[in-house]
Amino acid sequence: MNTTLGKRIAALRREKELKQEELAEKIGVSSQAVSKWENDQTCPDITLLPLLAKILGVSIDELLTGKKDEAPVVKLVPENERKNIGDMMLRIVVTSTDGDVARVNLPLAIIEVVLERGLNLSSLSKNEALKTIDLNMIMNMVRQGAIGNIVEIESPDGDTISIFVE
Repeated sequence: MNTTLGKRIAALRREKELKQEELAEKIGVSSQAVSKWENDQTCPDITLLPLLAKILGVSIDELLTGKKDEAPVVKLVPENERKNIGDMMLRIVVTSTDGDVARVNLPLAIIEVVLERGLNLSSLSKNEALKTIDLNMIMNMVRQGAIGNIVEIESPDGDTISIFVE
């Protein structure tokens, strides 16, 4: 079921335990404006969307469409809440300019073996942009608790490579 922008704003506001007045104050509009948005009588001005999305803890795309981003943002997980590296995945998504999408999901345990053997992505792929990615750096970030969208690269030919850890 598709929800409206107003219903998403209201739901996200409630999730953040904000009153309409509090959200309005943070954005610099009246509480009546927020009420009109939530009742689908009007929409927020486009210039307010970045701040509104930030306050509500979502991307602008998620605010407008209701669809969550595919790649989570990077966050640091406290040491006592971290998963075992053997239970984590490295996900690589390559989107070419002609619309092709390649997805590779690798357990981080395999990445550790690859690194122990002295290999890197340049020995596994012919894609030039992938060759610039330092797996040791990524693994060090993961060991420090980083998860989410670790690397995003646009190659000279327009291909996009996203690497994230879950």
